[in-house]
Amino acid sequence: MPRKPLWIGTSWKMNKGPAAARDAVGQIASMTVPEEITPFVIPPFTSLEAVAGTLSGTRWHVGAQNMHWEDDGAWTGEISPHMVRECGADMIELGHSERREHFGETDITVNLKVRSAIRHKLRPLICIGDSAEEYEFGVTHETLARQTKMALHGLSADEIGTVLLAYEPVWAIGAKGRAAEPDFVALAHTRLRSVLAELVGAEAAKRVPVLYGGSVSLDNAARYTALDNVDGVFIGRSAWDPSGLEAIIRSVVS
Repeated sequence: MPRKPLWIGTSWKMNKGPAAARDAVGQIASMTVPEEITPFVIPPFTSLEAVAGTLSGTRWHVGAQNMHWEDDGAWTGEISPHMVRECGADMIELGHSERREHFGETDITVNLKVRSAIRHKLRPLICIGDSAEEYEFGVTHETLARQTKMALHGLSADEIGTVLLAYEPVWAIGAKGRAAEPDFVALAHTRLRSVLAELVGAEAAKRVPVLYGGSVSLDNAARYTALDNVDGVFIGRSAWDPSGLEAIIRSVVS
């Protein structure tokens, strides 16, 4: 049986300025990535143009970690979709829990950004996730359903077909996060697929990649990607070193 296609990638978060990024992306560009893997990397803004330039013409997708929904204007400290595109990126990470918790991101602003990204031909990678309290109270599915429906509100079926979803439990990310059990991830992703089916129909829902992120490592990545409704992994610190990313890619196809 052929292996299913998978998206595998990492966000560097607030790590790797221009010098460190140039070194890392040189190693990334030299990787041999199996055909069934769609690889991506999301550097900080200061390194975005250098990373995108080095990986231009390869199979790697490059994203930015955030953007504003407006094309331009008096938005001090913000980055527009035009700027992201001009740097060479073709993806945009939106709605990460750190943006929601520390910088006032809401389901409404995520929707504005998703719609803007699609207008500007950027593929949105939409992060959704339940807090520790929501997990303990058993409302994970309700939280994910709300975040997904609001992020995709107002989009056509064709537009929804251009997005990626990444389920990242807030309690599973970061240095103190604990990896989620595969059975729990399987159930969460199956329910997410049903939410997508409500929006676009069962067949179209199957074509929306749903990734898992949250303490993904060399030890557990293959267990997650083996699950029916997991279409890849969005990796944090385990993939910040290119050798770690390469090892995880190899582990899911071995």
